[in-house]
Amino acid sequence: MTDSAFLTGKVILITGASRGIGAAAARLFAREGAAVVLTARGGRELGDLVDELTGQGHEAVHVAGDVTVPGDAARVVSAALGRYGRLDAAFNNAGRGGGPDAMHLADDAALDRVMAVNAGGTWHCMREEIRAMLPRGGGSIVNNASVAGLLAGPVSAAYVAAKHAVIGLTKAGAAEYGARGIRVNAVATGVARTPMSEAWMAASPAVEPSLAETAPLARVAGAGEIAEAAAWLCSDRASYVTGATLTVDGGLSSCVLQQARR
Repeated sequence: MTDSAFLTGKVILITGASRGIGAAAARLFAREGAAVVLTARGGRELGDLVDELTGQGHEAVHVAGDVTVPGDAARVVSAALGRYGRLDAAFNNAGRGGGPDAMHLADDAALDRVMAVNAGGTWHCMREEIRAMLPRGGGSIVNNASVAGLLAGPVSAAYVAAKHAVIGLTKAGAAEYGARGIRVNAVATGVARTPMSEAWMAASPAVEPSLAETAPLARVAGAGEIAEAAAWLCSDRASYVTGATLTVDGGLSSCVLQQARR
């Protein structure tokens, strides 16, 4: 923990925490003084991460669960309350990509799978987190939305629809619960180095150079850079920020918009 740790004393739930952005967030939030409650479907990876964090003197627990199952979302939040007596913030990071098919070639199952995790999972988790935060008079929820929640591209209709839904849930939550002390925001991430994106870039070697050429910062993000934005939104330093979608994409979305106007 640093001398200026800005999450000290907070209890924060992180979904999709076993790897990638979620694992980076777990490490960062813990270093910044938070007690972290981690969940994902991969129990062994979560256990290893918790062992790593507790071995460094941080407070961390894990609960295996699937955000698409309402009962699992409730159980994870209940575990946080049972262990720490409260829930101060949550980073709803769990998500999945869409298939590569064009819309006219995709079946209904493709849409259902992507919506179940990204939109349904965010819905289930937000509902339980809000229920836990209301009696304490407030909290902060951050949803991982992706720039696909703001823009659209080819062969990504299901994913774009799901991430637009995440931003819609973010705005609705902010509007409904702001007066009761709960802030709800989103991060719209570009491409970050995670196991999923690394596999994608390995399968399509032209992707990374193309992204680097398009984005003003000329590179792909590290997972920790996304976690930094989520940490700020979870913290009291963002106390007057709600209903916002913070783009963390190296300027990619701004560049795409500029190109579209040409």
